[in-house]
Amino acid sequence: MQSDAPAPTDTPERIAQPVRLFVCGDVMTGRGIDQILSTPSDPRLFEPYMSSALAYVELAERVSGPIPRGVDSRYIWGDAIEEWESLRPEARIINLETAVTTNHEADPSKQIHYRMHPANVACLTAARIDCCVLANNHVLDWGRPGLIETLKTLHAAGLRTAGAGSDRAEAAAPGVIEVPPIRLLVYGFGLSSSGVPRSWQATRQHCGVHWLADLSAATADDIGRQIAIDRRPGDLVVASIHWGGNWGYAIPQSEREFAHRLIDAGGCDLLHGHSSHHPKGIEIYRRKLILYGCGDLLSDYEGIGGYESFRPDLTLMYFPTLQAGSGELISLMMVPVRVHRFQLRKAAAEEGAWLAATMDRECHKLASRIVRRSGGRLALEWTD
Repeated sequence: MQSDAPAPTDTPERIAQPVRLFVCGDVMTGRGIDQILSTPSDPRLFEPYMSSALAYVELAERVSGPIPRGVDSRYIWGDAIEEWESLRPEARIINLETAVTTNHEADPSKQIHYRMHPANVACLTAARIDCCVLANNHVLDWGRPGLIETLKTLHAAGLRTAGAGSDRAEAAAPGVIEVPPIRLLVYGFGLSSSGVPRSWQATRQHCGVHWLADLSAATADDIGRQIAIDRRPGDLVVASIHWGGNWGYAIPQSEREFAHRLIDAGGCDLLHGHSSHHPKGIEIYRRKLILYGCGDLLSDYEGIGGYESFRPDLTLMYFPTLQAGSGELISLMMVPVRVHRFQLRKAAAEEGAWLAATMDRECHKLASRIVRRSGGRLALEWTD
């Protein structure tokens, strides 16, 4: 077991070593994707337009060709595995936008319900995910029993969670990832602007998500005080927030002010934003990284029309390197990918160029820029 205090050999120089992370936006392994995994759930859905999860597989096949069934646990990650092996992040964090449950009682207040069978949790461990953020608008799609089973399944598989729990205290507690000689503390937060209902808020008596009522300075200061209690010297802090709508590049001033306040008063080292179905602009504030919207990494939306101008099939894998101790950003490498046959594939040259140009346009508004690197990767540049 790790000691609460740094070992005697942990000098300030060791504690201040660079730490590379992997973060991404929404990972949705339910519905159509769940149907091609080894143990599919009951495909019945309660949506206005679809009655079976198999219909989403068929939609994807119409545009991409046959998709195999009963795939192994590594299939959905495709080319991402090679990138992880090459860039070797020391911690991997995702926003898991899926309930992991066999519960059949869908939340009647929701029209869309995402669910993955617990036997398919190996698709997350195969990717060596360290922490699943659960403060989002789909984790309670199958009710509170579904959330309890999700937590039990993920924890039994050795996965840490953040942003949801069996009560308020657990939902607010960070997921703790050991990156010797320091730790990475991951806090998850959900807001109504992304569709997280207030009724899903965790309480002393009920499980739920870590729900924020607003983006006020007082809320940020409250978070900062809790971080100060939890944090040890050298620790890095990630604030993972599900906020905003699905479409559009505009970043509300309230989100920018809240992100800045978390860094100023809360000691946040990386703000990990998600909910948007496409990547949004990136800001460096006081040498700290703010990802306002990471886009969907994995979903079963392949073949669904609408919003083509945003090219939601294209997205990014983010690999920030932070200085432990200070939390300052050293570098940010990004890998353009797309979903094809429910599998992550490297983006083609034209696709990567479009994504680079779009991101550069949006980052320019936030005093940063995107440059293309060898192998199709992208890098962030900024001025202090």
